[in-house]
Amino acid sequence: MPAAALPSQLPSPDTVIGWSEALTRAAIHGGIAVGAAFVLHLGLFTLLRRMARLSVSQTDDLVFTRLRQPLLWSMVAIAVSVAAEGDPLIARIWGMAARFIEPALFGWVAFALVKAFAAAMEQRTEAYENELAARSRRTRIAIFSRTAGFGIVFVTVALVLFGIPAVRSIGTTLLASAGLATLAVGAAAQPALKSLIAGIQIAITEPIRIGDFVVIEGESGRVEDIRLSYVVIRTADERRLIVPTAKFLDASFQNWTRQGGGITGSVVLPIKPGSAIGPIRAAYEALLAANPDWDQRTGALQVSEAQVGSIELKLVMSAAGPTALGRLRPALREAMLEWLREHMPEALCDEV
Repeated sequence: MPAAALPSQLPSPDTVIGWSEALTRAAIHGGIAVGAAFVLHLGLFTLLRRMARLSVSQTDDLVFTRLRQPLLWSMVAIAVSVAAEGDPLIARIWGMAARFIEPALFGWVAFALVKAFAAAMEQRTEAYENELAARSRRTRIAIFSRTAGFGIVFVTVALVLFGIPAVRSIGTTLLASAGLATLAVGAAAQPALKSLIAGIQIAITEPIRIGDFVVIEGESGRVEDIRLSYVVIRTADERRLIVPTAKFLDASFQNWTRQGGGITGSVVLPIKPGSAIGPIRAAYEALLAANPDWDQRTGALQVSEAQVGSIELKLVMSAAGPTALGRLRPALREAMLEWLREHMPEALCDEV
């Protein structure tokens, strides 16, 4: 009868006791392994923090902070792997999960290492006295760290896919497409790869750097960030322009701070014909010398054009950067108009 056959389908008491003992033993071994990993991690980072306090630089703290979490779980995974050597149940469970966990942890540690050393190297640039060299170094660090991060994530996803038999072919395709030769061939057809190569080219050739003042398609502003696929430009009115990275290689643009040594600008001041130029030049030089935004490289008053009804004076001036020049030019224009109004009102044209 079915009712009589039912008790024979249940596991025997010995089997239940065996499972219970196996589970208990696995829980104890796993708990000891995980606990040992936590204790070892705590002791290791306590020692590292004490060593970091003895260092004047803050670089050690940045590296340790970013590596703390990935190293903790990596040590837990190693401890579970060691426990699996002596426990068949842990070995069976860990064997199924390790194919996904191990590559993910490896990628996490590698990604954290790249970001930690990038942050440490960027912090060191703050001590640079040469602003041009500092901006160049920050740009290269940002682009190369993001490129390395992209590659780590790309390979990690492919390795995780290797653990799934049904999609193993996808993982093989991803790893095969990660070669530099394939990147070069597929750049024209794949926008993502094209942007990646464009970002690397910008890091090497440096047509722009973080902090440069650029003008592109009629918009001007400072380069705030450089990503693999786009560049963020902050304008004077606090807008953010998102420009594709490839555009800076395919199209022309202006970079006002490509080379160090400041920037030069001018102001046109019309006066009536017959006015004395000497007093105006002396007044301009005195007002320019008193302005803190002038970097003392260039300062001259030139007669740029002479017409029947007016003479155009070109007030040439220089400043350390676009921001300072943006303050200097209107300040000198206003100061010169005020000086002419007080000392030579007859020189002012009617349209001024």
